[in-house]
Amino acid sequence: MEQTSLFNNSLNEPLAARMRPTTLEEFVGQTHLLGEGKILRKIIESDNVSSMIFWGPPGVGKTTLAKIIASHTKSKFITFSAVTSGIKEIKKVMEEADTNKNLGIKTIVFIDEIHRFNKAQQDAFLPFVEKGSIVLIGATTENPSFEVNNALLSRCRVFVLKELSNEDIKILLKRAINKVFEKNIINITDDTLNIIAQFANGDARSALTTLDMIIINGELDETGTININENTLEDCLTKKPLLYDKNGEEHYNIISALHKSMRNSDPDAAVYWLSRMLEAGEDPIFIARRITRFASEDIGLADTNALNVAINVYHACHFIGMPECNVHLTEAVIYMSIAPKSNSCYKAYTLASKDAKKMLSEPVPLVIRNAPTKLMKELNYGKGYQYAHDTEEKITNMECMPPSLKNKVYYTPTSQGNESKFKDRLETIKKWKKAHQNK
Repeated sequence: MEQTSLFNNSLNEPLAARMRPTTLEEFVGQTHLLGEGKILRKIIESDNVSSMIFWGPPGVGKTTLAKIIASHTKSKFITFSAVTSGIKEIKKVMEEADTNKNLGIKTIVFIDEIHRFNKAQQDAFLPFVEKGSIVLIGATTENPSFEVNNALLSRCRVFVLKELSNEDIKILLKRAINKVFEKNIINITDDTLNIIAQFANGDARSALTTLDMIIINGELDETGTININENTLEDCLTKKPLLYDKNGEEHYNIISALHKSMRNSDPDAAVYWLSRMLEAGEDPIFIARRITRFASEDIGLADTNALNVAINVYHACHFIGMPECNVHLTEAVIYMSIAPKSNSCYKAYTLASKDAKKMLSEPVPLVIRNAPTKLMKELNYGKGYQYAHDTEEKITNMECMPPSLKNKVYYTPTSQGNESKFKDRLETIKKWKKAHQNK
């Protein structure tokens, strides 16, 4: 039996667009902002809306919420695109908003993906936000602290929208089945709805698009019922898109999660975050570099083999690539997680670098300068230098620090792992030097 599309004419628009809520009562999710008595709901209901930024992952209702606000406050609603909106166009519309303000008409300007607007485009809105000609609502999936100009950001309140829960998405899916597909009987199980919700990663738009595809490709029987079976589900569910943008904030969030899991000696969490990156297509060489840094920053002398493991895994990733090198990276993150931890090398350099920046012109003590020429020798370069290998203890009491930094300590060893041996050795050296400092 030939099956035609269930939708035609004006119904050809995406299901997510047809299901877009128009009131706060229809809006699903974000109860931390829109629940009874919550801040954003109170702002909207009291018609006291000021410029704001909605920051959250895709498909959580940023655009929908902006449209609801415009409708609820009886405002003129204007949208801008970073691709099509130039400075000239922005200023023209802003001048119209100025005129509307004098006529008592509010203008809400909605900027989707505001992080894509360059500095000049963002600056063009600033004077009109300052004088209240417009209420600006920006939506972004990126951290506004980095992507929105400080001057504009300081005049906007940031609201963080969370990804929708599976239960939120199931509410939307059931609503769509009852509302849009009401003329057809849809035979779909609750387990299938669960799978669609999980597949969506908290993205309502993705969930509704998937539902639309599954129902259109369902099996229509002689009773007019559309049956959704496992084969239909598998055919319509492509590889689940992981929440990981290699150029966005989540990229840095997840590498941070890996680093902190290894630091906290949690191999299971470390392997999970590693797999999140690799399955999303991250470059294994990038991960290997970060592990190599970790080996010295967080383990260092507590286990000097950690750096060897990291370098070997780095070369292994170069040698065989993905997917085979995933096991090498797994070996590395487990090793780093279990290894004893010490950040003494990192702290030593951090402390020394502060002094180095403040004292860039500190002269090298004459005693440890080379004297390859006669003039340098006459100027006392290298005079009094003590060659450690000529002594029985292989140590001398020679001062190598600039005079202004004498007795300054940067490296403080811990008692972790192998570093306890370095600590004992350093204490022995310091005692010897103290005992021989005036000799």
